[in-house]
This record gives sequence, structure tokens and C-alpha cells, in this order.
Amino acid sequence: MAGFVLESPSFVEGGPIPIRHSCDGQDVSPALVWEGAPASTAALALIVDDPDARGFIHWVVYNIAGGPTGGLPEGAGSAVVPPQGRNDFGRAGWGGPCPPSGTHRYRFTLYALSVPLTLSGTPSAGDVRGALARVLLGHTTLTGTYTRRR
Repeated sequence: MAGFVLESPSFVEGGPIPIRHSCDGQDVSPALVWEGAPASTAALALIVDDPDARGFIHWVVYNIAGGPTGGLPEGAGSAVVPPQGRNDFGRAGWGGPCPPSGTHRYRFTLYALSVPLTLSGTPSAGDVRGALARVLLGHTTLTGTYTRRR
């Protein structure tokens, strides 16, 4: 959707994600801000994956408060609200970049929804994606990169 934009004060589109947000650092989720979501957005969902590792899931967040603008503060990946799903590390919340080798890309995809999702517990990214089909108004993506410091 044109005009729906996701950004981070921590890194620029296509740029490197700071070590602070990775398994090599403090492993805290980066701050995110968005604008231009459809006016009828009642809730948002976020999925962060690594397309260079067969879509490995790093973060699933759903039922984020709706509205045309908003954000998540740094460290929201360890919060109770908004609800968080299960990542591919096997736990709820943020699991930062931790590629085995080379540079990987990380896609932060934010979905605008017409109603909150009727999920509970710690749903997987697949559960969230399955629930999006009926309520999706639009989406936007922010991509960052990370290279392990060894």
C-alpha cells in the first residue's frame, strides 16, 4: 500500500542492524515506527523473518493497537503487551539476528488489520499469517542486514 511505511530509529532500510539487537549483543528488539496505515486499521501484526535462512522466524507480534501512526519501543520483544507469538528459537518474543555465517537479511513485515486477530497463547507465524487473509488491509516491510562478529 502506497504511503504505509515502517522505519526504525536504529537502522535504515537495507542497512545493518546494530549488534545491540542481535545474539552477539543485548538481544533487544529495535524500536519501530510507522505511518500511513489505512484509517480503518483496528490492529496491526508484525512478523520478522530471515529469508536467507528459509524464512526463519525471529519475532511474531499481534493485536498491536491500531491507527494510522504508531510504534513499538526498543525492548518491546520482551514485553507482555502487545501479545507475542512463538519464534523459531522456540520461545515467545524477540530473538535477534544470529546467522551461522555470512550476511543475512531480516524482513520486518507490518500488517494492517480491519479487526484484531482472534488468537491466544503464543501462536506461530503460520497461525498469524493464516488469520490475516480475512482481515488484511495492507502491509509494509522494512529490511535490515546482519553479519556475525566472530
